[in-house]
Amino acid sequence: MPSPPQSSLTTWAPSWPESLGLGAMAKSSSLNVRVVEGRALPAKDVSGSSDPYCIVKVDDEVVARTATIWRSLSPFWGEEYTVHLPLDFHHLAFYVLDEDTVGHDDVIGKISLSREAIAADPQGIDSWINLSCVDPDAEVQGEICLAVQMVKDVRGRRLRCHVLQARDLAPRDITGTSDPFARVFWGSQSLETSTIKKTRFPHWDEVLELQETPGSPSPLRVELWDWDMVGKNDFLGMVEFPPQVLEQNPPNGWFHLLPFPRADEDAGGNLGALRLKVRLTEDRVLPSQYYQPLRELLMESVLGPAEVDAASPLAVLEELTSGDCRQELATKLVKLFLGRGLAGPFLDYLTRREVARTTDPNTLFRSNSLASKSMEQFMKLVGMPYLHEVLKPEISRVFEERKYMELDPCRMDLGRTRRISFKGASSEEHVREASLELLTGYLGPIVDAIVGSVGRCPAAMRLVFKQLHQRVEERFPQAEHEDVKYLAISGFLFLRFFAPAILTPKLFDLRDHHADPQTGRSLLLLAKAVQSIGNLGQQLGQGKELWMAPLHPFLLQSTSRVRDFLDQLVDVDGKEEAGGPARALVPPSVTVREGYLLKRKEEPTGLASRFAFKKRYFWLSGEMLSYSKSPECQMRTSIPVSHIRAVECVDEGAFQLPYVMQMVTQDGAGAPHTTYLQCKNVNELNQWLSALRKASARNPDKLATCHPGAFRSARWTCCLQAERSAAGCSRTHSAVTLGDWSDPLDPDAETQMVYRQLLLGRDQLRMKFLEDSNMDATPEADPEKGSSATEGACPDALAGQREAAARLLEVLADLDQAHEVFQQKEQGKVALGCLRP
Repeated sequence: MPSPPQSSLTTWAPSWPESLGLGAMAKSSSLNVRVVEGRALPAKDVSGSSDPYCIVKVDDEVVARTATIWRSLSPFWGEEYTVHLPLDFHHLAFYVLDEDTVGHDDVIGKISLSREAIAADPQGIDSWINLSCVDPDAEVQGEICLAVQMVKDVRGRRLRCHVLQARDLAPRDITGTSDPFARVFWGSQSLETSTIKKTRFPHWDEVLELQETPGSPSPLRVELWDWDMVGKNDFLGMVEFPPQVLEQNPPNGWFHLLPFPRADEDAGGNLGALRLKVRLTEDRVLPSQYYQPLRELLMESVLGPAEVDAASPLAVLEELTSGDCRQELATKLVKLFLGRGLAGPFLDYLTRREVARTTDPNTLFRSNSLASKSMEQFMKLVGMPYLHEVLKPEISRVFEERKYMELDPCRMDLGRTRRISFKGASSEEHVREASLELLTGYLGPIVDAIVGSVGRCPAAMRLVFKQLHQRVEERFPQAEHEDVKYLAISGFLFLRFFAPAILTPKLFDLRDHHADPQTGRSLLLLAKAVQSIGNLGQQLGQGKELWMAPLHPFLLQSTSRVRDFLDQLVDVDGKEEAGGPARALVPPSVTVREGYLLKRKEEPTGLASRFAFKKRYFWLSGEMLSYSKSPECQMRTSIPVSHIRAVECVDEGAFQLPYVMQMVTQDGAGAPHTTYLQCKNVNELNQWLSALRKASARNPDKLATCHPGAFRSARWTCCLQAERSAAGCSRTHSAVTLGDWSDPLDPDAETQMVYRQLLLGRDQLRMKFLEDSNMDATPEADPEKGSSATEGACPDALAGQREAAARLLEVLADLDQAHEVFQQKEQGKVALGCLRP
């Protein structure tokens, strides 16, 4: 893609399309969910504690499971998930459970948030919410398909309710299915359908007619129940339509089942509470050409001369953002510039601005500025495979060995060694010496792995660090500031990348579970040590943690090795553009996910279901899904990603096994094939589902429906249909994926987010830069940056900022118009040909 022009864009006018042939507006929706912590949870174990974990569901589909926090009534998870999903989801639910090694896990409570409640605040929900009791009658799920008619004849008015089918009903029986029937109420009359045994996807295709009775107009209510031979029937859900809907627009289609109306009760805090952060982002992304003017302005900012850094549109955008918005903006901008091969110039631009306004080198990059956030996100986006390669072996060793290490005398458990060795309690000195030996035994390989990783560090990261090194050296050339150029790099690489990953490996996908308290303490000590090494030992012996002193000699020896490592890291050819020209974070041929899965083909076998699954090692790239008996085996079977038509979960009842997914493919001759794959837990299941759906996102002829069961004993286990070729009884979920560092770049969606951020700050943009009364006033200081960018600025800079703000507002107006016209087009009110800048 050609570089944006260097000339002014003030008079540039976009050429809007004359027809629909240039693309339609795409819809996207994503939930950012952070399960932070819990408090005051009830004790479920005889020990007086609990082992809590949290299940996250979107419309009753499990999308994530946090790790279990052992022996805690105030657990801290800190786990964050981004879920990309359709715009029509209904609710988000959090279930807290106590894990038991024997028997079923105990349900502690739940929190349910409607889509409307989440969307009410653009900034999202960030609060403590009390847990509610789990009421079986409220645990409904699924949809029902109805066609309703109002019929008039000589006998009067009748309501004809065609109950066709239902899907994804809640399992109420021990077999994992239900025996559903429908009951229709209108006025004082009611009728029932037949009962369909052992299915969550019943097909009735029955017409129930009810005669109107005298009195006021009545609503129509359709209830679904699970028939039980013994005891009362179980409620499965209901829908209700008011009289005016029946008169004006009789229901016809699929409808989401709801619980019986009742007020939500949060148990008054008796079940504890969760601290949650939830934010819903809903966007309608325009065709690419509509975002070109905004992209041109942003690209011009980083490619322009350094003298106008403070007056560029990107500088104005930075002034408008703060807090959590700044981190999201940094992620989108890094992805946007990565897609254009300009990540290096972008980060260099931010570095120039950060360095220029820093007078004390000790405060350089210490704030949460856009420069700091962007560098953090850049390292995660391009450096996660590097991080895993360097740290994973030693982190895994710490988890597996579970050694007791402690240097702080206030935290030492002197009786611990007695319980382990049966030789009596050790002295404080003995515990300190043993812990020091263990810590250096882990730190040595970690430091060796880091300083020996120059050749494995991505070229894009090395080039960005080289630019950072040069800018800091130019700004602080004095001899007393010799270490500043090293500290600038190590502050990012060690303090914001390696150390956090060591402290919480679960959050960097280095481990599937959080550490237990003992291992967590060991990781904290290792992270503190790595942080001290990253600080080049400058703060050793200061502060309150003087008990770290026995480790100081090792840390000081490591700092000289780190300086050599950083010198080698920035010794790279700068001719290649940092960030590269690639359009995706991961090339199609690179493996994005791998690991063992249990595989079964759709063909029937004489073996029982659990023995028909064979263990195979899988590799997934953007082009191929391959597998073999082991990672070392050279004989691999491959399935082209282009053949994938659907990737879906499978009901547990299909094979009496949990965590099974199916991959429906179509060969060159057009014949369909289904491969069943079993994962070891729900998180691995969702990660594989997400990865396969992303890899096959652009495939044509994707299936709209499929069977969540298996074809066994001459019928589908889900809907009981007897034909293998019968149409699927459940809709597919190809749009539901999990966000992660390997997500493909989407320049249009990323630019749309920048546009949304500008919309939030449009009034501030006008007031701060364009209104004469405010231009002469002294701006308030920004606590995160120390001062406003306009404070003390020269008249030329103020004029430049005024011009940049005006150009941004002009582009915003054009995008406003484009969104409005496309939305009217969706509603059939206007033709796109009328759109003009």
